[in-house]
Amino acid sequence: MSQATLGDDEELFGEAANEMREDVESSLEDAWATLPDADDVWETDADNVLGVLNGLNSTLEAGDAEEHLRDAKKWFTMGQRADAFDDADDLEEEIADLEEAITDISEAGEQVGELTSTIPALRGTLQDAGPAGDSEATDDGDDADEDEE
Repeated sequence: MSQATLGDDEELFGEAANEMREDVESSLEDAWATLPDADDVWETDADNVLGVLNGLNSTLEAGDAEEHLRDAKKWFTMGQRADAFDDADDLEEEIADLEEAITDISEAGEQVGELTSTIPALRGTLQDAGPAGDSEATDDGDDADEDEE
């Protein structure tokens, strides 16, 4: 193999390593961009608790972030195994941060989903509960309404 060919191979490998790093960075950027905004999680226009929970539940979706994270990890792993990255600590840290954010969002979504099904049942229980005198007062009120008709 000639000296020129070896130099070309090194140059090609350097280009490939740069492209791999760019692919990882691009996938990470895309993943972060698909996560819900903090304001969307915090603010609401709902009129009641169930509306808040339903809105929050639909907001707490990782969306395509998991797929973008998978792509980033794939290219990162390939680059690491090929020893293509001079310094990959920043990428590794960002991948870990993104994984943690996606996990937090998914767990919060599950908790909100549970509350979304629990709160209406709790409301019904509380509406049906109470001393017997409360239901008689309601019945008396109904009788008064009938007398007015």
